This record gives sequence, C-alpha cells and structure tokens, in this order.
Amino acid sequence: MIVSQRTLNRTLLDRQFLLSRTSGTPLDVVRHLVAVQGQEPNWPYVGLWTRIDGFRHEHLESLIHDRSVVRSTVIRRTVHLVCPHDFAWLRPAVEPIVSVALRHAYYAQEIEGLDLGELAQIGREALSGRSLTRRELGRLLGERFPGRHAGRLADAVELLEPLVHGPSAGVWGKWKNRSSIEVTLAEEWTGIPMAAERRLETMVLRYLAAFGPASVMDVQAWAGVTRLREVVEGLRPRLRVYRNEDGKELFDVPEATLADPGLPAPVRFLPAFDNSLLGHQDRTRVISEEDRKRIAPAASGGVPTFLVDGFVGGTWTLKDGTVLISPFRPLADPEAVLEEAERMLPFIDAHAAQIA
Repeated sequence: MIVSQRTLNRTLLDRQFLLSRTSGTPLDVVRHLVAVQGQEPNWPYVGLWTRIDGFRHEHLESLIHDRSVVRSTVIRRTVHLVCPHDFAWLRPAVEPIVSVALRHAYYAQEIEGLDLGELAQIGREALSGRSLTRRELGRLLGERFPGRHAGRLADAVELLEPLVHGPSAGVWGKWKNRSSIEVTLAEEWTGIPMAAERRLETMVLRYLAAFGPASVMDVQAWAGVTRLREVVEGLRPRLRVYRNEDGKELFDVPEATLADPGLPAPVRFLPAFDNSLLGHQDRTRVISEEDRKRIAPAASGGVPTFLVDGFVGGTWTLKDGTVLISPFRPLADPEAVLEEAERMLPFIDAHAAQIA
C-alpha cells in the first residue's frame, strides 16, 4: 500500500497530539512519546502545552520532583525527559551512541591511559547515596586522578554510568541550561535497575507507535544508533508494511491506524528540539527540504517553529515579552497564527504584553 505524504503528515500529527490537544495526563503523554527532548529547561513545557489541554507548569514540575519523570542523556546523546521504567531499558538500548563520545578529541586527551572501568567505579562510589553537582563530582575525581581535567572526568562518568539530573535542572524558568546541575545514580534515584540487555525490539515498537509509519533509517535517526535493520526484519511478521510515494518501505505497529489526509491541522507552536521534527531521517512529512536547509545552520542550538496546515511555516522566538514570528513565506491565514501565539504567550511569559 502506498501512503501519501499528506497521510504521513496527518498520522504523525495525530500520534504526536498535534491535530487536537489530548485530555490525557502529562505522564501518559511522556510515556507515549517515549522521550521528550529537554536539553534546555523550558522547552519541554512548551512541547507539552501545545499537546495537552489545560497543561500548566506545575504539572510537569510535580512529575520531576516526585521522580515520575527523570532528566538524563538518552537518544541521540541528548537530554530528554523519560519515565523511570522507560529510562531503565532505553538508556542501555542507546548506550553505543552515548559512550562513543568518549572517542572524541574533547575527551580523549583527558582520559587517555585511564582504566575507564576504574573511573566509572570511582564515580559510582563518589555518588553513592547522594547527589553532587558536576563541579563537585569533578573535584573528587580530580583528587583521584591528579593532572587530569576535573570537569572532563565528571563528564566522562556521566557517559559511562546512567546518571539522572536533580529536579532543579528541569524546573520552569530558564531558556538555556542552568550553570549548576546536580547528578545522581539513576538506579538509586528511581529504585529501578538498568536492563541487563539492549531491548531494541521494545525501542523500535515504541518508536513506531508514536512516530510511524517509518523506515529503518528513520528509527536510527531518532534513536541515534545504527544497525537496526536486522531488528526490524525480525519484527517484520508482526508489523504492517507500507511504501511512501518514493517507494521506500515503511513499517508500523499493527494496532495503529493511518489518519485521514483530509483532516484539518490547526496552527501549532513547537519548542526548539521538538521530536516531531527530529524523529525521522526523512523529515519531509513535516518540513520541506528547502525549509529544513533554511534552519539547519542554527539547528544545533534549537529552533522553535510553528506549523501551518501541518507543516513548518516559520520560526518564532520570545524577546522582551514579545513573540516574534518569522514566516518562511506569506501566510494564507495570519490571524490563525496570531491567535495561537496569543494563547501561548501567557504560558511562556506572564509579563508579556504584545505579539509582533
């Protein structure tokens, strides 16, 4: 069966709660999405606000404080918010993309010649029963490994060991990362042991439920890990198989349905790093290749965007209490964009006064 690009677009929006806001709980939404990008504190709040009816800041903050959601490095070696039970299998599943960073020049000089198993063990001992800021952890590691860059040692331990960030790192109030982040052993924080094996089938099935239909390359782009074709092939008898308009094979979980391509798609404001834009290798189901290239130079720093008729129509930013909207081309219905911005403005800046 051939699936049109518009069907893929509406299906993605439907599974991402971007066609209509869900009445589900924030915890249920985080679980469904597998992991919510959160490498800077405020953006996950915007992502949940745009998906959940009546969402308020305290809804996510309470989940972070009561340990129902943890903040840590997982897919694509970037920081996400994840439910603890999912983190316990997801972190081991993506371990290769996390640990490979230790080969980069940024780390290599400082850890050259070290026994990484010993470094990880000392890091675990330093964190046992307590949380430490990265600076504090680095200072303790520096005492054990004199002459090495203390901060780099702390960063290396965070790649070697499943650590989670303290609650203060994820509360509302900062568009950029806080200067002081506490880390602690994930298993002690959550009380859930890390999975002993890589549950790659689980990862693929969960991904497809929230992002499918998708190709093997799409799954790999989302997760940041390679060599998943064999995993998908093993699942093939349990999956639905489609093709896109270019003939590429797409896989989906059998219980999921395709959305009606004729469904209306309201304007939606997306946070920087939103996974609906980053969840596929082929992103044309939500952003044209021309527009993707337009924002690519700034993508690593995060680019908040807005959707018009289901596709990225431009970017936005908050400056001095004003939402600045930068459409890629003239808008067919600028009032609809302004109305959604007006709904968002009190949420992102209680003191904001205008939209431009």
